[in-house]
Formats: sequence, C-alpha cells, structure tokens
Amino acid sequence: MHDDTSLTIGRVKRVLEERIRPAIHSASVPLTVQAHELPGEPIAPSDGLALEYAPARVGEAWGPAWGTTWFRLTGQVPAEWAGRRVEAVIDLGFDVNMTGFQCEALVYRADGTPVKSLNPRNQWLPIAEVAAGDEPVELYLEAASNPVLLDYHPFLPTQEGDILTSSKEPLYRARRMDLAVFEPDVFELALDLDVLLELQAELPATAPRRMRILQALDNALDDLDLQHIVETAPAARAQLEDVLAAPAEASAHRISAIGHAHIDSAWLWPLRETIRKVARTTSSMTSLLEEQPDFQYGMSSAQQYAWLKEHRPEVFTRVKAAIAEGRFLPLGGMWVESDTVMPTGESLVRQFSHGQRFFEREFGIRSRGVWLPDSFGYSPALPQLMRRAGFEWFFTQKISWNQQNAFPHHSFLWEGIDGSQMFTHFPPMDTYNSQLSGMEVAKAARQFKENRVATRSIAPVGWGDGGGGTTREMVGRAKRMNDLEGSARVEWQHPDAFFDAAKAELTHPAVWVGELYLELHRGTLTSQHGTKSRHRRAEHALVEAELWATTDAVRNGTPYPQAELDELWQIVLLHEFHDILPGTSIAWVHREAVIALEAVIARAKAISDAARRSLAGEGDRALVFSPVSVAGPAPLGATVSAASADSVSLDASGDDIVLANALVRVRISAEGLIVSAVDLATGREAVAGGKAANLLQLHQDFPNMWDAWDIDRYYRNRTTDLRDVIGIRSRLVDGVAEVVIERAFSESTITQTLTLEPDSRTVKIVNDIDWRETEKLLKLAFPLDVQASHTEAETQFGYQARVTHTNTSWEAAKFETSMHRFVLVREDDFGVALVNDSIYGYDTMREVEDDSVTTTVRLSLLRAPRFPDPDTDHGRHVITTGMVIGAGPAEATRAGIELNAPSTVLRGRADVAPLVSVSGDGIIVSSVKLADDGSGDVIVRVYESLGRRVSGSLTADFDHREIREVSLIEDALDDARIGGDLKLRPFEVRTLRIVR
Repeated sequence: MHDDTSLTIGRVKRVLEERIRPAIHSASVPLTVQAHELPGEPIAPSDGLALEYAPARVGEAWGPAWGTTWFRLTGQVPAEWAGRRVEAVIDLGFDVNMTGFQCEALVYRADGTPVKSLNPRNQWLPIAEVAAGDEPVELYLEAASNPVLLDYHPFLPTQEGDILTSSKEPLYRARRMDLAVFEPDVFELALDLDVLLELQAELPATAPRRMRILQALDNALDDLDLQHIVETAPAARAQLEDVLAAPAEASAHRISAIGHAHIDSAWLWPLRETIRKVARTTSSMTSLLEEQPDFQYGMSSAQQYAWLKEHRPEVFTRVKAAIAEGRFLPLGGMWVESDTVMPTGESLVRQFSHGQRFFEREFGIRSRGVWLPDSFGYSPALPQLMRRAGFEWFFTQKISWNQQNAFPHHSFLWEGIDGSQMFTHFPPMDTYNSQLSGMEVAKAARQFKENRVATRSIAPVGWGDGGGGTTREMVGRAKRMNDLEGSARVEWQHPDAFFDAAKAELTHPAVWVGELYLELHRGTLTSQHGTKSRHRRAEHALVEAELWATTDAVRNGTPYPQAELDELWQIVLLHEFHDILPGTSIAWVHREAVIALEAVIARAKAISDAARRSLAGEGDRALVFSPVSVAGPAPLGATVSAASADSVSLDASGDDIVLANALVRVRISAEGLIVSAVDLATGREAVAGGKAANLLQLHQDFPNMWDAWDIDRYYRNRTTDLRDVIGIRSRLVDGVAEVVIERAFSESTITQTLTLEPDSRTVKIVNDIDWRETEKLLKLAFPLDVQASHTEAETQFGYQARVTHTNTSWEAAKFETSMHRFVLVREDDFGVALVNDSIYGYDTMREVEDDSVTTTVRLSLLRAPRFPDPDTDHGRHVITTGMVIGAGPAEATRAGIELNAPSTVLRGRADVAPLVSVSGDGIIVSSVKLADDGSGDVIVRVYESLGRRVSGSLTADFDHREIREVSLIEDALDDARIGGDLKLRPFEVRTLRIVR
C-alpha cells in the first residue's frame, strides 16, 4: 500500500480544528451585557452583585491593568432548546497561549452562589443539563484584567508589575457572550480524535497499531458529513470504537493522575490576586468533581484554604464538602509551597506545624506526604525534618529543569545530612501542569528511570496559576487512556495510594545522598535583598519573642501571646513562598513584602521588650539578655551583668592600618583591603600571599533567560575590581577598632565599616550600599591561604559540605551555592569562616600557583535584574558580613548565630535564671516556646551542630513532672520519656516536651 500517513494526519487536524470543535456548541443566542468597572481594589461578591450596572456590549475595550470589572449577563433559553444541554460561552478576550497569565473571571448566580471560573482554556458555564425552555438566565462575572507580563517575547522589562506604575488603558475586548446548545456527541468525537491522533504520533512509524489507528481515523472522517456534524458524529465515533477498546499491554506503565492547579501564592500578580485565583480555580474544580465521578483533585498550601475561608466563604463551603467526600484532597501539609533552601530550620518546622494544624482543625485530616513540585532546589536537611514531622513521602519535579545533568532517578530514597531517608518521587513527565497529552503520557513511560524494577509514576493534571485547573477534556483523555493499547494506563488516584503502591513494588530503591541542587535559578539566592534581609530578621525576632515570652510566662505567670505569635509566624511563612523569598515576583509583591515583614519584626520586638522588661524588674544593674545557646556562652535565656573585656589596638604601619587584639592581627591596605589576617596563637596567615580580601567585585549579569532567577556561568568572564577609594579613616570607639572606607562606582556608593572587638576572632564588615546598578552582580571576595577540599555551609540544623574541585559535570554545575549564616573553609588545624546577617549565595574558586592552593570564597551581595521588577533592589542596603580567623565548625556556628541574634542590655533588679540549659559540645538550643496545644508545657528543640555524635543533658530550671521527646510538630511518640539525658547523632534534631 502507498503511505498516506501524512495525508490522514493533515486531514484529521484540519477537520478537528475547523469543523468539529466549533460544532461542540451549535445554536447560540447573545446575552445582554451590562458592566461596572471598579475604581480601586476588589470588593466582596455580595457588594459586586449589588452594584449599579450600565449597558455594555461585546467588542468594547474593558479592564485596565490590575482592574476589576463586574459584568451582568442576562438572557433567556429559547423554547426550542427544551431537552438540550445549555451552556454559556464567554470569551473575555482570551489568548489560549497565555492560560494563567491574563484576564480571568469567577461567575456567580444572582443569589451569590459561585458557579465556576472562566479562563482561556475553559470558556463555558453550565446553565441547564436538560433545558425546559424559556428559563431566564442571570449571571455575574467578577472579571480581573491582569496584565500579561510573561509575553511572547518574555523577560522584557515592564512597569506593569505594580499598580503604582501600570497603565490605565483597557487591555481586553470581549469576543463572545452567548447562550449555546452543547452537543455531547461532537464533544466526545473531538476527544476520540484528539487522543488517537496524539497516540499514533508516539508509536513506531510502521507499527501495526499505528496503521490500524490511522485507518480508523480515515474511516471516521469518511462517515462524518462536514455540513451535518451533529447528526453524523455518532456514526464517525462508531468507526473508532474498536481501536479505542483495544486494551493496554500487560507491561504498560501506570500513571496515577491527580487533578492539580499549581497556583503560585504570588508571582506575576500580588497576593490579593492569588486569593481570587484560588477562589476561581476551586469553584471550577468542585463543579468538575460533581460532574465527573471518577475524578480526584488535590491542592496544597493551608494558606490558600485559609484565604478561601476568610475571603470566599461561599467557595470554602463547597471545598470543605468535597474534602469530606474524599474527592478534594488537601496535600503537602505545609502552610505554603515554600522555598526550602533559605528558611531557617525553625521556619520549616513551622511550615509543617501550621500546615498540619490547619488541615486537622478544619478537615480532620493530616497530609501523609510533602507536595512541593516547584521550589528551586531542596535542602539536605529536609529528609530528617519531613520524617520527624511524621511525613512518609516527598514529591517534586523541579530538578528536571537542570541545565546540565539529568537526574538519574524518578523513585528513590533521598538521604539527608543526618542519615535520614525519605521515599521520593519525581514525575517522569517533567511537568506539574500535565494536559495528559499523548506526548506527555508517552514521555512518562519512556523516561521512567526505574522501568526495570517499577511500573508507576504520578501526573499532576491541570492548568496552573489561575488557568483553572483540570478541564473536562483532560478528564475525557484520562477515561480513554485508562486501558488503551499503545498507551500507559491512566487512573485518577490519591498520591497516598500511589506512594503505597510504589514503595511496595520498589523494595530496594536507589539512594541519593545530599542536597537536591537545581542547576538553574541560582540567582534566587541573591535577588531582592530587601525582602531577604527583612525575612531573616523576622525569623530570628520571632524565635527570640517566643523565648522571652515563654520565660516570662513560666517565671511570672504572664499570659503567653500564642494567637499573636501564630499570626506573625503565618505572615513569615507566607513570605517564604518560592517566588517571594527567592526574589522572583513583581515589584508590587516585594514592596508589600518589605512592609509586612517590617511589621512582623516590630511586633515581635515589642513582645520581646515587654517580656524582658517584666523579667528584669526595677533596678540599676546592667543586664545582658542573651538569646544565644552555643557550647561556651551562658545557657539560653540567661542574663548576666555586663562586664569589661580585654583591649584592642589600632596602629598605622606605613600606608596600612593594623588592628589587633589578643587573638588576631589584621592589616588593611590604603585601598581598604585586608592584605593580612593572622591567628596569633598559631601564626597562621589567612589571606593568600599577594592577594587581598574584602575585595568588592562587579560583574555583568545578563542571563540567557529568567532574569531574576538565573546567574549564568559566563558572568565570571568579565570582572571589575572596585579598588578606588574616596576616603578611609580609622579610630577607636569604646574599645572597638574601626576603619571606614568609602567607595563610588557608576551611580552607586558603598561605605564599608570594618571593626574588631576585644576577644573576637571576627573582623566585622558592615556594607552600607546605595545600589543604582542595572544587570550587575556584586560580589565580596576573600582569597584564603587554605587548602580546603570542601566548603562547609550552614543549612537548617547543621551544615553541608561541598567539594571545591570541578572534577565532574555535577560539581562544575554548582558554581553558585547556598549558605545560611556561615560558610567555612578549613584544613585539619586551621580554617576561616565568613558569616553574614542577610545573604545566601556564595561561590568558591580553587587556584594553584607555585604548588600553593588558594581557596577563594566570594559572597553574593546584590543583583540588579530587570524582570519581573525593572528596579530590583535599587536603593539602600546594609549587609553585615564577617571574617572569622582561625575557625572550625564550632567557632563558625557561634559567630554566625551571634551576628544574627545579638544580646540586649537592660537595667534591672537581678539576673534572670534561664529556663533551660544544655551541656554537650555542639548541642544547640534552637527554640524555646510553649506548646501549640495550649497546655502550658514547654517545648525545647535541640540539635547537634558539628557533625559528630555527642552525649549531653538538658536541665529545666522550673517545676516539671517529666521530660519526653515529641515529634517535630509536637505529637506524642511511643516510649518517649527520656529525662534530661541527650544522645545525638551527627546533625540530629530532637524536640522535647517539658511537662509542667
């Protein structure tokens, strides 16, 4: 036979697009249109329904950027449509290629009942399953005219990302607002053809199965009268029955589909718009659940459910009912789908505790797994935290975006820094917005790395980010691919059921040890420093507020501000969302984030101030309230009288300035650079010979795409050293040596203040920067005379080691990496740590000259990408860093903590005894708080910080009945009474309940 494959495919595509799909809605009549454009922010639906409406018409321009227009649509179902399914078909000016990124609407009936959303890929509304004829129709559309920011030419700078600078010109023109007859046979025929057309494209060119499908497609179109589509659709479908009924192979891959709509809690829209996106999507999904009995839908993020409850209670009621039926599935057990690289360990604990508490309180359930498809890399501390919070599985897919190395597993055990392991799955479809296309389904079966020993994977199915979630077309595809020859088997299934089956069949999974590093989006460690710095301060301020409030409650009986602390934590947790804290949202989001986080800091400080004042009492003694607990200093919560310290010297040596105390001697050149830093006890020089530390370096920073997200390797090809000095001066201030260096470049200025205190190994560097650059990256370089095989960078409850060489493509890809409060490089007997108060990115370079190895560590201070915020970080920033000379893990940990959690001096009556104290080198108290359950018990979290086994003890200085271990989120554990004895493995985290 002649090969007519291309003719058949071309025929089906044209007929499907030009004739069949337009015939899904046959007869139609226009609706009468009225509109009311709001002058400001959105209003409650009840107020929207009560507005006065003016006549409008299809084709008129509507909706300025970030505006809301309420439409009132009225009409009547024609009498001749009796017995037919009637739908409204509404096109607000949609571009189907911009699903989730443009105008959207939520539709209400006249009584305020939500119907469903309108989106580019979901332009219909149910009116009557079986029309009686002559029924009046009245609908209200809350339409959001969100601007398209990620356009066909993406990443172009735009001022549309903030309502303060956006255009007031209308953006959209409605094309259609009609009542129409829905033709179910035509709809089903379109799905039949669509599934078979995509299936044949994935089969071998001359495979018998493909040939049979192609012939059936031709036969179907032969029986379809293009002038009478509705009447002949059943005959065409009959020609496809046999190929659609052919069962899948016994060895076919199994796909567990779950309805999904990945809704970023903020990104190219503000938080207030996310609230409406969630309401629109969940309205559509509860409607789809009612229509499709096999369908299941999952949504993560307790915050999004909380928004529904507060702002759209009429939608929340429907969601809650669907959850009770087991059809709408709360997933993930977190407050939001957060970044996991930059938040502190305590923040991640609170993500879990607040998320699970909300799900249990509202729905009577807990999530068994962590659902986190789109965060930008995953901390190696996470496996332990998930396990200790009671989770059984972890799901993500973002590592499939790696630029260089393909991850070798899809189902595997992920092992963290403490040795904890968590069963983990990446969907081989490489997407969290699956459409269940033939290409995606075939890709999942083909790419699944565990095909030799396992048979199943997950597919999150639906349009995200306000695109409306799963469509009825996707449900139709799943039905056809449930048992279809040549395709993987598709079944709607709860992720819990998938993981149970996956673990049962994969009895010896492969193990991946260490961080899940994303070889992309490295710039997220630095973008939007204003947000990051406030977030860091808010985290520490809340932990400190809990400490002093708990101490005051136990010592003085002062009421513990649990409700306020919960409220403040939830604000912080929201801003840890993976497009807020990483700095990848529009200007509006970050402008509001700074305001919100500053308010958290102020309120947390007020809680601490009131508690400390209550504890100190009236008196004239200078009391130091220390929130720090590291091996060496006073126990957590202790106050001691202020004391004097040894002296520090400051001298001129030629053009250089020399700072010295009993521990270190530091030489600063006339250029304001550290040219020598000596540990006096060992005589070791920290700065590499002939080089200078504290060197600011400026790079061109223009990645190929994803501006705020990415740093591309070639940025290193062009470096400008900022050596020019406007002025330099030095002095002794209250026994502290201080050197101030002023620099200017381009439109920016930097004032650095270097200080050395008595009895300190740390040269503190306060960088006061007025940043006015565009598409630049600012680094602070420290070339160190240390032959380090690896760096040790703090992560949650410990540190992670990364090699300094680039032997393989995996190491070479890590040219920008993460830290929390310190990064350390060391030999066996000497090391140097760099500490900071508000940054997260650094890079390491290893150089060999004359057989001498220099390890250069550079801290990433600021970036200036132009998308999505064209003025990213313009303005003033104060970034404090420090160089710790002669440091190991203990010194680095202590210096990092003390920089971020300084002591407070008050006048009071007498020292306040700490509530708890710990012994054991390297054991750190992470937090002290009252229990979430309101019992008044004290919760203490401790961890081992040095990467070794340790024995120690916890002492509680107040009346108590027992000390027992609980889960990370304070659940009771079996056989958990331990008393005060502590035995910790490397980087182990333990949560203890002291029962009062």
